[in-house]
Amino acid sequence: MSSRALRKLQGDDLAALELPETLSDEEPDVQPISAKKNKKKKKPAVENLFELLNEDEDNDVPDNDGNQSEEIETQPETQTAANQTSKQKKKKKKKRKGKEKEVTENADDIAKDGEDEIDASIREVNRILNNGNIGEGELTAASDTTYISNNKALLMVEHKHLNPENELKRIFGSRTIREEGSRRRGQTRRRQKVSWMAQPTDSWPPIGKTGLSMQLKDTKEGCQYFLFEHSQQYQKVQFEFYDAVESLNPQNIGNILQLQPYHIDALIQLSEVFRMSEDHNMAAEMIERALFSMEMSFHPLFNMTLGTCRLEYKYRENRSLYLALFKHIGSMGQRGCNRTALEFTKFLLSLDPDNDPLCALLLIDFYAIRCGEYEFLVRLYNEWEAHRNLSQLPNFAFSIPLAYFHQGETNKADEMLQDSLLMFPGVLSPLLDKCGVQADQSAAHVYFKDAEISQPDALKQLIALYVGRCFACWKLPEVMEWLERNVKSVIDQVEKKNPLIETYKQRRQSRYKGTPRNIYRHILISEIPTATATIPQDVASTVLSYDPLPPLDSVQAYARPSRPNRVQTDGNAFSMFLRSLMPNFNPNEPAPEQGAAGGAEGNQLRQGVGALMEAMRDLLQNIRMAEPQLENQDNEEEERPLEEWD
Repeated sequence: MSSRALRKLQGDDLAALELPETLSDEEPDVQPISAKKNKKKKKPAVENLFELLNEDEDNDVPDNDGNQSEEIETQPETQTAANQTSKQKKKKKKKRKGKEKEVTENADDIAKDGEDEIDASIREVNRILNNGNIGEGELTAASDTTYISNNKALLMVEHKHLNPENELKRIFGSRTIREEGSRRRGQTRRRQKVSWMAQPTDSWPPIGKTGLSMQLKDTKEGCQYFLFEHSQQYQKVQFEFYDAVESLNPQNIGNILQLQPYHIDALIQLSEVFRMSEDHNMAAEMIERALFSMEMSFHPLFNMTLGTCRLEYKYRENRSLYLALFKHIGSMGQRGCNRTALEFTKFLLSLDPDNDPLCALLLIDFYAIRCGEYEFLVRLYNEWEAHRNLSQLPNFAFSIPLAYFHQGETNKADEMLQDSLLMFPGVLSPLLDKCGVQADQSAAHVYFKDAEISQPDALKQLIALYVGRCFACWKLPEVMEWLERNVKSVIDQVEKKNPLIETYKQRRQSRYKGTPRNIYRHILISEIPTATATIPQDVASTVLSYDPLPPLDSVQAYARPSRPNRVQTDGNAFSMFLRSLMPNFNPNEPAPEQGAAGGAEGNQLRQGVGALMEAMRDLLQNIRMAEPQLENQDNEEEERPLEEWD
């Protein structure tokens, strides 16, 4: 009889069931239990009760004869019942230990044997998300170098650092940020979707089907390559956007956003308009809306935290995310959220670390220094120097010794800084000028002056970019003292004619002959005046703010349809008028037909129009309309003294 049947016979009165004490094999004889001992040893009986219940929960394991084991203990005085209970307990313990050992030694086999199709599917999805579509063993075998595995470790993004409010709470306190958020939200509340890259506000329109989607294009070497796609309706809006840009009227872009409030390029372009009018809050909000729209279109397998998701820059549909991220990084830096900016820079670099189309490597050291992530910066340099030659970039050449200095490794910092001053002597004078420090005799040495004049143009651009962005990192008094001490050591090496001086001079002349296109692109969208001034005019004249300097191997999924000649329209008449203001205007030359990316002449026209619109904006701001004059006030105005007109 099973324990369940036994409970039914005894009813709810479990206390009426007496169980024997646990007996060992060394005590074959059982003595009668006195009433006094029964009172003292009720606890073992209760424990045996729970063991009896547990055995019932095991669904009565069959014995060797194929019958279910019956636990009949109606005569606790007999030796047979006691031995049976003791053997069952030992058998159960051995069975439990065997299961635990089996699970510990061969957990994977048990999981595979016991899982159904749903469990197998869940395990496969988790494997893809955690390992970048390959297993741990495959990850090691897939890359002979440590580049891919290091990318995953270095460029892994943490969600908590993507929210600038978390950093602002650490700076100003959670209470201040909470009160500011409550004041900004006001009385109305709308539930928005959760986003990691942006924080939707109640004033944003609800997002629906935007027509933007993402597909998984390829998987290779532990990385997944994705591609944004535009629906047919989104393509029509994109064509309308091109027309709105060529109309040179920002109101037309605003009209597009009224109908399609989450159109990416329109948001980026309108953000540029707000930035030019110095409305930085609205400019930042437009970029955040663009990021929010793109994040809502991410593929389910696109995991920004892993650092293994790629977006090739050559595809036109992918470039909007790059540009929005770069502008958002600048906005976070202006707000003082340097840790947030560093995390977004890591994400930007992880999208295409081999080509680095926006040169995030020229940016990442600045935010790492500003937020105190010295260990990350040093690790990035040590692991990537072998295959990326980071020491040949002035920003890394000076930021790495600065990071060592902040870490307290003075000897290593001195050695690297002196080597950097020998390799890039043209950095010292502009850095001191930007910091507002008057150079002493050592800093004004002829070695630094001659190197600044004779260095190639490409190197001048990199130095101007670094000094214009990172000069604030060197303005600390202790940093200036450290720099001055090492400059004097470099002068001693110059006077002793260190052979490295001539070697580094030849390297500067041979390695910086031309500026890559991605560096030009970085300088243009960074908008650092000292660096922008070094860009040739022919490069600057071909820039479109929503797609600056597209790559030479650019790929577009769809083409803009040809348009009929609209010479008689008001738009072309206005364009003809604007072209007539340019010095090289030829009235017999037909108007250029501009495509989606625009031509060089069209961009030159836009630059001239930009200057004209700035002048017109200033003029309109200073104009004050005169109030209408009433007939009965003529005589009164004639009698007014001259001082009132003044």
